[in-house]
Amino acid sequence: MIEPALPSIADRFPRRVLAVRLLLLGTLALLLAGLFAPIITLEKLLFVRNTFSLASGLVQLLGEGQVLVFLLVGGFSVLLPLAKLVMLFLFVGRHWADRTRLRRYVGWMHRYGRWSMLDVFVVAVLVATIKLGAVANVQVHYGLYLFAAAVLLTMAATAWVMRLADALEREAGA
Repeated sequence: MIEPALPSIADRFPRRVLAVRLLLLGTLALLLAGLFAPIITLEKLLFVRNTFSLASGLVQLLGEGQVLVFLLVGGFSVLLPLAKLVMLFLFVGRHWADRTRLRRYVGWMHRYGRWSMLDVFVVAVLVATIKLGAVANVQVHYGLYLFAAAVLLTMAATAWVMRLADALEREAGA
């Protein structure tokens, strides 16, 4: 038996979807600011001082021929987070013919999307801080906090979309 198509989440919960979309736009702004804002400053021997953003670090990795690290960090910390925000924005407006597909996609994004930003990035900063602690002074800047805020807000938006998808499915099943 073919199940009828679900209405879009936006059709059923227009105010909530407006709030989700505003949250996603704000999160995108924080993510972009976090990518280009200074994240860390390394000071070696009181003479050499380098300040990095995630974007400038990626450019430097590519320039130094560290292609694999560039791809990993760029993919997990830039491309996947941007893709996740775009997908969440699209999910709330789409009509779903298969009730389980929306839940499966949003659930997958919620479970695995966390790895796209926070964990990989924080581990990299911690490793750099610990390894360079004896050789260099490491200062953390506001870009890290902007980036972390974008991560947390993306996770909150994903959970919100999951709740809306669940509510839509419960209503359709009733």
